[in-house]
Amino acid sequence: MKSPIVITIDGPSASGKGTVSRVLAQRLGYVYVDTGAMYRTLAWHCLNKGVDVQDEKKVASACRHWKARLECAEGQVFLSVAGYRPEKEIRESAASGAVPFVARVPAVRKWMKKTQQDCVQFGNLVMEGRDIGTNIFPDTDFKFFLDASPEVRAKRRHAQGVAEDVHQRDKIDSQRAAAPLMRPLGSLVIDNSHQTPEETVAAILQKIDEIRAARRPS
Repeated sequence: MKSPIVITIDGPSASGKGTVSRVLAQRLGYVYVDTGAMYRTLAWHCLNKGVDVQDEKKVASACRHWKARLECAEGQVFLSVAGYRPEKEIRESAASGAVPFVARVPAVRKWMKKTQQDCVQFGNLVMEGRDIGTNIFPDTDFKFFLDASPEVRAKRRHAQGVAEDVHQRDKIDSQRAAAPLMRPLGSLVIDNSHQTPEETVAAILQKIDEIRAARRPS
């Protein structure tokens, strides 16, 4: 039995990872995994339980003891907490502001790594995040890194109605000790500052076809 195929889409905040990954997964018939939503779910859980997200020990303890479970529905993997799937809550400003603090905790990243690797139980994946090609599935042949200028990314966040300082988020993500944001070795870097999501998806699909063709026996 062949191992599931994993396509990793990494990049900074507002680089288009989510939109591109969803479309790509639909085109290929793969399962979509938003790893950022997993961190958001933990951030929401901590806030809901009154955990100080700036206290690494308390966050680590909350991560060890929360009743989170991987589930898959309508082609997407998510975390449910005690049987409940928070969706709107994890996109609210409170959870968004807490995510960088939760995500920098080494114990959290260790828990997330195992959990995210377990997503292969659902089949072929398109997985987006900030350390997927470097830390979660570094051995996959299908690694992509999306980027855009800070100005473009800031405009995207504003258009989404999200108040986020992309410069500050980039600094936090790239300087954290545990699995910092980096371009994965061997990844195709795509600057989509002036691309539509469809154009970015087309570039990724073309590269996937090239990789597959190179792997076929002559």
